[in-house]
Amino acid sequence: PEEPGAAAFARRIDPAREPGLSPEQRRHMAEVERAQRHRALQRRLRGRNTLLALGIGAVTLGIYGYTFYSVSQERFLDELEQEAEAARARS
Repeated sequence: PEEPGAAAFARRIDPAREPGLSPEQRRHMAEVERAQRHRALQRRLRGRNTLLALGIGAVTLGIYGYTFYSVSQERFLDELEQEAEAARARS
C-alpha cells in the first residue's frame, strides 16, 4: 500500500529482457551504465590517491624532521675541535 504523494522509486530492469526497447535504447542504457561504473571507480581511486599522498607526505616530513633533530644533536665534532684546541694549547 503506497501512500498518496509518495515518490516512486526507480525499478531496475534488464535491457535484454525488457520488451519494447529498441537496439539503440539498449545500447544507450549499456553506455550510461558503463559511464556510471567509470565515475564510481574514479571516485574510489581519488580517495585512495589522496590517502596515499598524505601518507607519503607524512613519512617525508617525518624523515626531514628527524634528520634536523639528529643533526642538531651531533656534538662530537665540537668535542673533537675542543680537544684539538686543548692539545694545541698544551704544545
